[in-house]
Amino acid sequence: MEIVGVIPARFASTRLPGKPLLSDTGRPLIAHVLDAARRARSIGRIIVATDDPRIADAVAQAGGEFAMTRADHPSGTDRVAEVARSIPTARIIVNLQGDEPEVSGEALDRVVELLENDPEAPMATLATPIRDEATYRNPACVKVVCSTRGRALYFSRSPIPCHRDGLPDPATATPPVAHLHLGLYAYRRDFLLAIAELPPSPLEAAEKLEQLRVLDAGFPIAVGIVEEASVGIDTPEDYRHFVERWRAAHAGPASTPPT
Repeated sequence: MEIVGVIPARFASTRLPGKPLLSDTGRPLIAHVLDAARRARSIGRIIVATDDPRIADAVAQAGGEFAMTRADHPSGTDRVAEVARSIPTARIIVNLQGDEPEVSGEALDRVVELLENDPEAPMATLATPIRDEATYRNPACVKVVCSTRGRALYFSRSPIPCHRDGLPDPATATPPVAHLHLGLYAYRRDFLLAIAELPPSPLEAAEKLEQLRVLDAGFPIAVGIVEEASVGIDTPEDYRHFVERWRAAHAGPASTPPT
């Protein structure tokens, strides 16, 4: 039974249309995400799930595997589930977002390890300590509150937990004032197929967070804490910063002027 990574990627994006094909580095973004996924030691097969032939062609050009999916999926999880249905040999499905080109292989291996070590959990994800107040209060940054067992209690776009007596300095607070949820998931295949069949829950509809469907249905989610957060790309500014980091990392040594 294999561990399969599935990367949902669609062309349409409200804030950054055509995001998987942006190529200011000389390669499309989806190719960088494939590179990142290949660094994981635990994932034996990686598939890009897309409904757009242009993205499929870019994946093929990068030497990757793709699966064409329906165009009407309401979420990336549903797109991943469509691919998982066609892989009966899969034991664990890792859902890596198509806009996470800098996720580490260690993070991918960690989310798989969480499921391997917690037989009662059908699903796992990651979070990282929040170290600045702007992130804590930003509704675009999803927060997660966990139990002492490392299980998710709730996810929200609101700043949770609420510090009634005043927010400590996030840069130095021990324990952290809050945890930022990272959009990386691992599912047991049968559970993924079952949860994809459930209708969106009221909490999911309110917060626009798919993982609340799982909690609302009474299932546990294991949460691993990592120190480094990968940077997702949602806006043109996010992509510009990624390109700048990539160019800095891949710049050749400065030439020495002749003497």
